[in-house]
Amino acid sequence: MKPITGTFLDEITHDIPAQNWSPDEWRADFDAMKAVGIDTVILIRAGYRKQATFNSSVLQKEMQIFPVYTDLVDLFLDEAERCGMDFYFGTYDSGKYWTHGEYQKESDINRAFCDEVMETYGHRKAFKGWYISHEIHSFNDGMMQVYEQLASHLRSLKQIPILISPYVKGSKQFGDQAITLSQHTQEWEQVFARISGHVDIVAFQDGQVHYHELEEYLHINQQLASRHGLTTWSNVESFDRDMPWNFPPIHFKNLRFKMEAAEKAGVDKLITFEFSHFMSPHSMYPSAHGLYRQYRQWMGV
Repeated sequence: MKPITGTFLDEITHDIPAQNWSPDEWRADFDAMKAVGIDTVILIRAGYRKQATFNSSVLQKEMQIFPVYTDLVDLFLDEAERCGMDFYFGTYDSGKYWTHGEYQKESDINRAFCDEVMETYGHRKAFKGWYISHEIHSFNDGMMQVYEQLASHLRSLKQIPILISPYVKGSKQFGDQAITLSQHTQEWEQVFARISGHVDIVAFQDGQVHYHELEEYLHINQQLASRHGLTTWSNVESFDRDMPWNFPPIHFKNLRFKMEAAEKAGVDKLITFEFSHFMSPHSMYPSAHGLYRQYRQWMGV
């Protein structure tokens, strides 16, 4: 079976706790990733609201970010290069402008920010991809403009693949507000028609629909993306959305079920959100240690 070969790196956290790791812990975690065949790491966001992964002068001016004491981008690039991994740089999420309809402002800040990123880190050997961190679940003309403008700018800075990881407006997360498979298909036909040629890879999150629905959604996503020339990955969530608290590591049987469903759908690569919290032998969650052991046993390594 196809294993998980990529993971997000989430240390500018949105809804999961910080692990308070030093460079030594990160080094050990990259070794653990490498031991199970992970070859791609994706910074989920370089900044969120007033937090940032490095002392960006653009974000200091535009967002008055809090002080940054450790350059995480440099740290992650060092470890990716040491371990022979590809690093995808995740853009900035204001948590403000694009969610309130100020799409041009979100685009403008990100383009200036990525100029700074390219000047600082663009020469690094592991810097092999861009990740547009804004997650959408359906067609939105304003966000299409952000994707188009930002992707065009990223390509002008460095000709490397551009990844997005959207999600399904599914019943697990949205309840009665969820959309049907047919509506999802219509929405994403429109999205892909707009972003084809701008974005290269789409990795849908797989946790917003129930397990019995998942295979159908994975097939539809793969078919739509393929028809519009996008490469398909699957973001196999390694946390559990079905528990009464957010978020514990997933049970291995459920992780395996989702991996098998993604392989049946014909995706090209499996990535996860995210190894360090939910699958690592170094995680703050003891059950993640067990998941890592079971996963390694299943892999035979």
